[in-house]
Amino acid sequence: MDNKTNELVNKGIMLPLMEEFYTIQGEGAHTGTAAYFIRVGGCDVGCHWCDVKESWDANLHPPTHADLIVKNASPYKTIVITGGEPLMWDMQYLTSSLQNQGLQTHIETSGAYPLSGQWNWICLSPKKTKLPLEGIYPEAHELKMIIYNKSDFEFAEQQAAKVSDKCGLYLQPEWSKKEIMTPMIVDYVMKNPKWKISLQTHKYLNIP
Repeated sequence: MDNKTNELVNKGIMLPLMEEFYTIQGEGAHTGTAAYFIRVGGCDVGCHWCDVKESWDANLHPPTHADLIVKNASPYKTIVITGGEPLMWDMQYLTSSLQNQGLQTHIETSGAYPLSGQWNWICLSPKKTKLPLEGIYPEAHELKMIIYNKSDFEFAEQQAAKVSDKCGLYLQPEWSKKEIMTPMIVDYVMKNPKWKISLQTHKYLNIP
């Protein structure tokens, strides 16, 4: 990148856009909701089971002006910004521009980087490999814990102790382990009803 582009990226006026698409939110509190997804490149959290590892290297995704991203998103109502890890970048310019268009801004984040931007909904999905910063816990509307093995239940409880009482709590089986972990999650939620189950319904529906 030239110096000017690099400066715009640092300010969040340009972002390494991987893809953008209109689909149905498949996970968490807003499952079943039509939403426009903006996937931003760049992530160093390093989940070994990540299903979008092609998002990790931000250099593979061209810097795109946020104004163009907003223009593409403007026909829709609910906008979900995901990654990668979107908070590696300054989200203020993009989200304020989206909200100025009357759009609802949602984020899916590991919380490993400082919170920036204006959000109607924050889905926090902590990872053991790079823990959330303390400041995001009270801001989260939804805590989505991915369950890959039995030890993840304990990790989920540790994370749930840090969010506010208004934060929804969700346990979601990691897709490759769903046959094993889903029955365990069902049993766990029945014994611990503060939790709800999240499923990757978009994968069952065979949509993006």
